[in-house]
Amino acid sequence: MNMSTPQSVFSTVAEQPVPGMDPASVARWAGRPAKDSAWLHEEVGGRMAQRLGWIKAIPARWLSWEPVHGGLKAHRAVMANYPKAQVVVVARHPEAALAALKAQAPEAGGVWGRWRYATPELAGDATEVDMVWANMALHTTHLPLTQIRRWHRLLRSDGFVMFSCLGPDSLRELRRAYSELGWAPPAHAFTDMHDWGDMLVQAGFAEPVMDMERITLSYSGVTPLLEELRVLGRNLSPQREPSTRGRAWLSALHKGLEAHLPRTSDGRIPITFEVIYGHAHKGRPKWPVAASTAVSLQDMRQMLGTQKRTDG
Repeated sequence: MNMSTPQSVFSTVAEQPVPGMDPASVARWAGRPAKDSAWLHEEVGGRMAQRLGWIKAIPARWLSWEPVHGGLKAHRAVMANYPKAQVVVVARHPEAALAALKAQAPEAGGVWGRWRYATPELAGDATEVDMVWANMALHTTHLPLTQIRRWHRLLRSDGFVMFSCLGPDSLRELRRAYSELGWAPPAHAFTDMHDWGDMLVQAGFAEPVMDMERITLSYSGVTPLLEELRVLGRNLSPQREPSTRGRAWLSALHKGLEAHLPRTSDGRIPITFEVIYGHAHKGRPKWPVAASTAVSLQDMRQMLGTQKRTDG
């Protein structure tokens, strides 16, 4: 595992935080070590991995963004799809990178030489990859355009990003129940598919392709529903309850949801998740239009498609 000195990959362009998200809560959630992959994330990641069959380009090096949070089985599926490619694991916690290594399938040819590790803030050898794979991550950041710009910077020319996230129709049954009970929203607002497409273009990506589907999960009761939601994420809205709540509140929560959540004909609780998929390429640099132009040797190589590859 290469632990060489990392280099900053932050965008220098400032971005205003998303108004409906609390930056302090975002930081706490991001700093929480992910021990297991949520079932929904694995399902979405598996569906996204199937879409790789539509893409003719074969990455020589690809980047897996927070693979434990995004789904270890999905991460393994991508490894199997590109058995000769080098993998860059970007995770806030080294334990997550090790979990991704241990979860790989033997048939993927997983050897230590194929792996690199970096943190989200300092990517080091993560620079210059052919694909960024980021499953179910964007809806948990309050600086989404900064995140997308970071991915753009990590990619080689003609590289591409594959990502998924929750859309605004997610948890609509839960949001309706909270509204009827007079409570603050149970989750922060999620971004619309078309806004993600606009951000991809603003970040410099070309020809973004956006898609959406709704997945409805059903639960036998309120308790398993809440347990699942705790694995999926946290309420990052500034309107959430700021203080720690006790058993009386928890009892009121269960009673309120039992009374206001819908039920299917067999008595289960349905919850909708809107899942957004995004795919876009990083185009080659364009010649600047000016009376006199100076172009670096590396930029010229990228424009001509002759960038030297350093991954073996």
